[in-house]
Amino acid sequence: MARVSAERVEQTKHELLEAARRVLTRDGFSGLSTRRVAEAASTQMSQIQYHFGSKEGMILALFQHLNDGLIERQTETFKNPGLSVSQKWFLACDYLEEDLASGYVRVLQELIAAGWSNPRIGDAVRNALGQWHELLIGLSREAFDEHGTPDPFTPDSMATLIASAFIGAEALILLGYEERIHSVRDVLRQIGDALAALEDRSREG
Repeated sequence: MARVSAERVEQTKHELLEAARRVLTRDGFSGLSTRRVAEAASTQMSQIQYHFGSKEGMILALFQHLNDGLIERQTETFKNPGLSVSQKWFLACDYLEEDLASGYVRVLQELIAAGWSNPRIGDAVRNALGQWHELLIGLSREAFDEHGTPDPFTPDSMATLIASAFIGAEALILLGYEERIHSVRDVLRQIGDALAALEDRSREG
């Protein structure tokens, strides 16, 4: 019975987190409430209190759940020795599309804004971005080892530039900016094209 009970607890937590993701993606952080999440999960608000303690606890659990999966995916990709740097870049662009569709990008951007005034949320977002930054440093170091260091950049500063490009692109996409001006997703893929061309030149000579 204990095992069945534990499985049911995990299932309920998963259902509540999925409901929170849907509500946050649909209504934004300002429209997120324990009542709306409970309604979306077809359960009582007391379940949220029981499993997460508060709205903030639920949000932090949701973000950790989503981010853990993404960091695992990015780690497998960026540390795959069978992929070139340009292939890893193109996969990162593919993942951006997946993360837009899943709602993760909306969750991240909502929590970035919420983290400006909420210290706990801000700490969680900074920690997640720091994990991603470390992976980007490794990718930048790999590119520098293969093609040389473009002064005055370092792997760390290049990782900062890449992270800023993707986070900024996500914000513009959600805002609908690219539909009126230019597709930032196309620009990100053009960087991959430039990396692929550089790799071709290195192989030729």
